[in-house]
Amino acid sequence: MTVVVKDMLLDKVPLGPVSARVYQGAEIAKGPPVILFFHGGAFLERGLKDNSVAYCLAGTGAIVVAPDYNAPLGNAFPKPLEVGFSILSYLAKKRAGLGDRKSLLFLCGTEAGGNVAAGVALKARDHYANELDGQILISPLVDPFMGSTSIRKADEIGMRERWSEGWSQYLSGGMCHPYAAPCLCSRLSGVAPALVLTAEDDPLCDETLGYADRLRQGGTKVRQHVLPAGTGWPSIYGGKTEHAPTWQESLAGFFRTFAGDISQKLLCK
Repeated sequence: MTVVVKDMLLDKVPLGPVSARVYQGAEIAKGPPVILFFHGGAFLERGLKDNSVAYCLAGTGAIVVAPDYNAPLGNAFPKPLEVGFSILSYLAKKRAGLGDRKSLLFLCGTEAGGNVAAGVALKARDHYANELDGQILISPLVDPFMGSTSIRKADEIGMRERWSEGWSQYLSGGMCHPYAAPCLCSRLSGVAPALVLTAEDDPLCDETLGYADRLRQGGTKVRQHVLPAGTGWPSIYGGKTEHAPTWQESLAGFFRTFAGDISQKLLCK
């Protein structure tokens, strides 16, 4: 499907205007899923940039809204989360003219953006539990201690120092709130269903699967997939890889199945 990309200003967000890049198919079906997407970048990047994951998801027929969530208030917790939650609350009420009231509403994020998506999903549980239909966590960066076995591979893809710097910046307020480090959250019940994705050669694999297990233990419905090594997966968040990216078809298929399952369950209510 041909994807159209346009920049817009979300000017009625409660916390103030936020710039966003919107990805959508040239031909949109009725009631397309709307995805609020948080880019990666080790908590450090800001600005509107083309994103291969957002483009891939839009190719399935979804409308993907990728805000510059670090720009309005800064990139130290809890500011990015507050901006993300404010945008979610706006989309939950008005959809910002994107999709319609029948559109499923999802959160999605890669790497540091996966952390923000997970944190916003936790907060949404208490405020918009009936509005958020699901969360898509793609190699979420959720463990500030960086103590997993798989993260030892981070040096190989040039990400260890960057992630360490990013965590220092994000937690510079001197706190480690569960929303900032979702893997430390003790109450994970009632969270929106999750699609969790990683790869065998992903340094974030262990913490990704660990968080998926925690969600499942809390009663959240979780679909998880681990792509084989060699798909160029680290390129999703800027890691070095010798392999050309071939993960797009798998990601698109996993999302279609996830969204289809949720849609059918809603229809059966």
